[in-house]
Amino acid sequence: MRADARRNYALLLAVATEAIATEGADASLEQIARTAGVGSGTVRRHFPTRHALLEAVFRGQVDTLATRAAGLAAHPDPRAALLEWLAAVTSFASTVRGLAEALNRDHTADPSEPHDHCATARLTEAGAPLVSRAASALTPGVTITDLLNLVTGIALATEHHPDPAAEATRLLHLTVTGVSPAPAE
Repeated sequence: MRADARRNYALLLAVATEAIATEGADASLEQIARTAGVGSGTVRRHFPTRHALLEAVFRGQVDTLATRAAGLAAHPDPRAALLEWLAAVTSFASTVRGLAEALNRDHTADPSEPHDHCATARLTEAGAPLVSRAASALTPGVTITDLLNLVTGIALATEHHPDPAAEATRLLHLTVTGVSPAPAE
């Protein structure tokens, strides 16, 4: 990218991050362009679809979650490691406005849609080893995709709750009881 294109990209990303945090995943692309002082064509050149914009906005958070999963891979208690990571994903998805919608849109995006970093694919890749290690403590057949769908659903369901993080945590605990009952002592 040329220097001016890099500056425009960084500016658009900063403006989009703020707009999505305030308005959610459906923030106006035209307003983002106006706020950044560029034309809508510039937005479309850098982010051909809303999905591509959402992925760029949330890339850092998704990478943080992936890194956390890698750090938990050697945890001595595989079930606890998986639950800790799911709690982190739930916390991010329920408190970072627009992230749950971005994850949800990953499922409906056209495979030919240009994007270089699918949030759900990255989280699936990061969480799969945790699920694999914890398999003996999980209900048979539970997959990382199932768990990410549950987390996304919880985050979407709690988005407008007065305390989304607390409600999402409560619902995750209810879900875990059904997905992986605690072993009898």
